[in-house]
Amino acid sequence: MFTSHKIAAGENPAFARARPEWPPVVVAGAFQTAVVLMRNLVRRGLTACCIDWLPTQPGFRTVYGKAYLCPHPQENPAAWERFMAELAGRFPCKPVLICSSDQFVTAVSAHAERLKDLFVFCQAPATQALLATKERQYDIAGTHGLPVPLTQNVHTAEELMAFAAGIRFPCLLKPNHCTDWERVPSSHPLYGRKVVIVPSHADLAVAYRLAAEASPDVVVQEIIEGPDTAKLVYLSCYDRHSRRIGSCMLREVRTHPIHFGSASVVEPVSDPEADRLCDGFLQSIGYQGICEIELKRDTRDGCVKMIEANPRYSVTADAGPYAGVDIGWLHYLDLIGQPVAETNPSPQDFRHIVLLRDVPTIRSYRRQKLLTWRELIRSYRRPVYFFDFDWRDWRVSASTVLSLARFAVGRLLRRLHLKRESTSEVMAL
Repeated sequence: MFTSHKIAAGENPAFARARPEWPPVVVAGAFQTAVVLMRNLVRRGLTACCIDWLPTQPGFRTVYGKAYLCPHPQENPAAWERFMAELAGRFPCKPVLICSSDQFVTAVSAHAERLKDLFVFCQAPATQALLATKERQYDIAGTHGLPVPLTQNVHTAEELMAFAAGIRFPCLLKPNHCTDWERVPSSHPLYGRKVVIVPSHADLAVAYRLAAEASPDVVVQEIIEGPDTAKLVYLSCYDRHSRRIGSCMLREVRTHPIHFGSASVVEPVSDPEADRLCDGFLQSIGYQGICEIELKRDTRDGCVKMIEANPRYSVTADAGPYAGVDIGWLHYLDLIGQPVAETNPSPQDFRHIVLLRDVPTIRSYRRQKLLTWRELIRSYRRPVYFFDFDWRDWRVSASTVLSLARFAVGRLLRRLHLKRESTSEVMAL
């Protein structure tokens, strides 16, 4: 057993550091979420590494720990389980396992009986796995007091059109699992997308045919009316007794794509009603571990409704430490048996920005007159923190800069091409 180091009442765990004998961390996933989680834990004095089946992920370039290439957990589960057993054997003690991707949440739950002898991880992985797919999370939320928009999981075109007869358009079409639309060819219209906005019944039938090429199981949902700034993000961590040990609320300032995308800029906010609903929901289902819930206040009825839940370390979770609530660290402390007092957010103002999302979406906000230059400058004014730019992690940051440069050059070339075509048309007249 690990040496106990009790977090005293009133002591902020955000300033604590790891003891030399504490176990290392394996982060399941190597996307940028894994990189920032590893960074935050390494800064606490821990050793961290990550795993993924996709070698192009940023975790394979980060300075914060080694990355191991593993088999695909869904396509080759037996090989993945063997890999995990071999990986655990590399460490002098049982390592802590924390997920940063839905597919690994599902994999850990499926292999929990074997993995529990190899790793220290959340004691209720099945509850997390229920929230990792859209198929169950909306039913569970609605049953346990967290309002959701009118939603239906459909498996056939007939089910889809029957449900569509009673909803308002436009509506949203989502994959049941976030990786469903990542498995189609890169030329596919839905490749890499998280949601499709459907304006009519006819368009819904077309969108479903495309989605069914990846999986016939999708989620159809009515839109929650309101601006992007009505969106909230609840970050939290619950201990082994389903007691909340850390949480904070953030407001989305911009999203990519505009209106129906993921947050590109967030800032801290207080919303007691949303906090009460989220905390009540997670405690009622006996939740343990890290969870992010995205919500929106519907302008039609004033109700806060869930957009989706992410039962893992997420992109926006990286904003937690800047709000004084380092949920990755709190989760680690709880997993190794350290008593943790509840950590509340500190009263400070900052912006947390995902550059690869925000830069491409600025033009959309400007075109729709939803963003002034003054507001744009304010969002980048200190204190500001970046999800995908870190001076020390130079290889990962260089990739961010290169992607932004390609985006800027591509936009410039398109402008020049359109200008050249316009000039040619005028000369032809």
